[in-house]
Amino acid sequence: MRVIFVTANTNKLEEARRYLEPLGFEIEQMMIGGKAPELIEPQFDDLEKIAISKADQAMSMVPESQKSDCAILVEDSGLFIDSLDGFPGTYSSFVFRKIGVDGILRLMSGNKMKACEYRAVSVLVLGERKIIAEGVCRGKIGEKISGTGGFGYDPIFIPDDSDGRSFAQMSREEKSSISHRGKSLKALSEAISSPSM
Repeated sequence: MRVIFVTANTNKLEEARRYLEPLGFEIEQMMIGGKAPELIEPQFDDLEKIAISKADQAMSMVPESQKSDCAILVEDSGLFIDSLDGFPGTYSSFVFRKIGVDGILRLMSGNKMKACEYRAVSVLVLGERKIIAEGVCRGKIGEKISGTGGFGYDPIFIPDDSDGRSFAQMSREEKSSISHRGKSLKALSEAISSPSM
């Protein structure tokens, strides 16, 4: 089964391959006219609603003749800071483009409550079915930018399940084993491979 992953992020693509290809799925990036399609970003406060909306948009772009032999995968994620009432949350990518990690560090300056979490929702559209899986990684906002790996808020996110390093200081494999996205993809792979499928 071909799984068409709607993402412009090659790191996300590799992570999806790591979890789903062992199940016999062939993961490919959705490309239209040689580039990843731009989907309308719905304004919801719920990651699951956003991911489902994007999955529906993507499915409408697949030619009818191909719909029977492929599945669509969409993943949406965000950083939710406890003391900021979950900000930036579902607006994480927009906020990142506007103020970046430096802006978040400025917002958190002097704030002793650093607890936060990364959340991810993966949606796989398989025929008439939508399989939805979530993943959460608790952590805290670091005092400074640390590391050059990863992407997004990774240089300032220190997961609870680590030795004090940020996501950006970890190898891809280390990060994937505890990350929100890794957890949602693992849950998705378990749902797909369960006998009830």
